Amino acid sequence: MEPWRVLVTDGLQDTGISILSKEAQVDDHKGISAEELLKEIGNYDALIVRGRTKVTSEVIEAGKKLKVIGRAGVGVDNIDTAYAKEKGVIVVNAPTATTTAVAELAMGMVFALAREIPRADASMKRGEWAKKEFEGVELYGKTLGIIGFGRIGSTVGQMAAAVGMRIMACCLFRIPETIRIIGGELLMMDDIIEKSDFITIHTPLSDETRGMINAEAFARMKDGVYLICTARGGIIDEKALLDALNSGKVAGAALDVFETEPPVFKELINHPKVIATPHMAGQTNEAQRRASMDIAKEVTAALKGDKLHWKIV
Repeated sequence: MEPWRVLVTDGLQDTGISILSKEAQVDDHKGISAEELLKEIGNYDALIVRGRTKVTSEVIEAGKKLKVIGRAGVGVDNIDTAYAKEKGVIVVNAPTATTTAVAELAMGMVFALAREIPRADASMKRGEWAKKEFEGVELYGKTLGIIGFGRIGSTVGQMAAAVGMRIMACCLFRIPETIRIIGGELLMMDDIIEKSDFITIHTPLSDETRGMINAEAFARMKDGVYLICTARGGIIDEKALLDALNSGKVAGAALDVFETEPPVFKELINHPKVIATPHMAGQTNEAQRRASMDIAKEVTAALKGDKLHWKIV
């Protein structure tokens, strides 16, 4: 029998490649174009991607030998999971690998917004000493509303509780016990929107969550609210956010994800009350190593017909 062939399109650390190579031939074609992927995918039993590669129905249709698609990370919105299921192609991910990294960036953004750290740093680099311009707010006693209280959201909640924030959370898909352990409250989405001083978003992008934070939601928020999103672009209506920033309804926003990536809405990115980062929440050495190992083991298990830990479809 010929060895399985695995195509990697967005890079994978050596630890993952090493695990895969014990069972299969691995071809790392980092940065492969959509056109080339369509030409090549028919030769492979497995495909491993990150967020860049779009695994469309056309790609899955062209993958005549394809048995499994692995996402080295959490979100699978770049994979047509419905069509994969229809074609009998397994989809797996590595949902726990980046939890700490994403939660730490989200919490870092809370601190950065509260004390205007990026703007103060930029002024110093311009040779200014504008101390009196940077009167921030303390986090102690403030209410943090967490929309989506899964692995990442609950980790953020634990971190925020440790600095004395009041935690409120809503979970769209399950009722977590962690919220009670850290002394927080499990509330409805409307309560989070209306009562929070800081709001951080940790839900997947879906038909239910797309555009969820819109003009209507902003209108119901406290004046001077702070907004953080390290989840997925498209959950926040970016035009509505810009309007809310300009009106003062939103005192500051920190965004790691955007409707279009790289973002084209420069007016939002360049806004003085916005902290923008390039979808880097999961980009720590430790997280990428875990993601590479986890997805390599999961894809290998799928090829061998072994038990799977993180099967999407």
